[in-house]
Amino acid sequence: MNAPTPTGTPSEATEATEAAGGCPVRHGSTLTRLYGPQASEDPHGIYERLRHQHGPVAPVLLEGDVPAWLVLGYRENRRVLENPRQFTRDSRIWRDWKEGRVEDSSPLMQMVGWRPDCVSQEGEPHRRLRGAVTDNLQAVAGRGIRRHVTRFANKQIDAFAAEGSADLVGQYAEYLPMLVLTRLFGLAEGEGRRLAHSCAQVIKGGEEAVAHNDLIMKILAELAERKRAEPGSDFTTGLLHHQAGLDDGEILSHLRLVLIAAHTTTSNLLARVLQSVLTHPSHMAGLVSGQLNISAVVEEVMWNTPPLAVCPGRFATADLELGGQQVKAGDLLVLGLAAGNLDPEIRPDTTTTLHGNKAHLAFSGGSHECPGQGVGQAIIETAVDVLLHRLHALRLATAPDELTSTASTWESRLDRLPVEFTPQVV
Repeated sequence: MNAPTPTGTPSEATEATEAAGGCPVRHGSTLTRLYGPQASEDPHGIYERLRHQHGPVAPVLLEGDVPAWLVLGYRENRRVLENPRQFTRDSRIWRDWKEGRVEDSSPLMQMVGWRPDCVSQEGEPHRRLRGAVTDNLQAVAGRGIRRHVTRFANKQIDAFAAEGSADLVGQYAEYLPMLVLTRLFGLAEGEGRRLAHSCAQVIKGGEEAVAHNDLIMKILAELAERKRAEPGSDFTTGLLHHQAGLDDGEILSHLRLVLIAAHTTTSNLLARVLQSVLTHPSHMAGLVSGQLNISAVVEEVMWNTPPLAVCPGRFATADLELGGQQVKAGDLLVLGLAAGNLDPEIRPDTTTTLHGNKAHLAFSGGSHECPGQGVGQAIIETAVDVLLHRLHALRLATAPDELTSTASTWESRLDRLPVEFTPQVV
């Protein structure tokens, strides 16, 4: 099909689908882009326009003008997540890649391309690899993770405590999870900031994503080699010696997977939880008095601003109908976790309190549900607790509506969280 080069902006919706089957036009002129300057400013506005125009499943363009289906409905997201026979994580059936329309060098491949890890597998291969990851995450979580968080949180706070002001994104949430992960992985603490930056660039996409991914893999390959010679009580050593017998490629792929996923989602979620605490006086008062548990605030944030707004990569295994759209075998689907959580079919009133309701999509679902929830929860709860106990008279240093965010295809991150507090002598 010869169609014009895409010229649409995120505010334009597509009315065009392939006459033969309904999958997104390969080079349609008005398909909505989920990337670019406008997409970075108002992703929720894009989701709502797409929902209004197309219903719970909408055709979109990803980076490089690659066509995909964006799943917006809560029930439709659940169907995709919980039916791996219809919607697989194995991208080797992705038609656009198989037919050469997506190059292996595309930044998009860093998020949806096949790797020898549990995310790319189904069935028994998935169970074998995920078992190794889960076992070792549980092991490191039980080895004083809160102690490590407390140490690094205090170290971060010491750097700005005497100033009486700080940016809790750039000076706290952005790097704290990675500092903890360096300890859990057996990495040198000095690698933390470089790895945090590279992980963020991989998620962000763009021309630099491939180079940053290569840097991450180089550091992790050196780590694995070192841990073969000098084993320790860390996540890396646990993977190397797990009874599942992971080969070298599987070891490196899982180190990469856990490092990127754990850091980027936890740092984003920590920033959003702190934002919620500082912009809702009742939250701050409840936490300080002990009448509110931080887990309740985390749940609320998981519903309203999940750390991963769009989850990459399911592929239809056969022609089927989803949300009124005709999806073809080999089509790429991306899961709108943020949009699904706000689906008016299940949340007609988004102001309703959701304490105790853990049915959100923030951890995805099904057999590929996030295995590191306990580690992330421990980091966030401890980080918030340490901050509130260390900084007296902590308050937001700007109006709540002046806080801004920047989105990529996959996430929306808080830009800054300026605060003031009583200066301390460290």
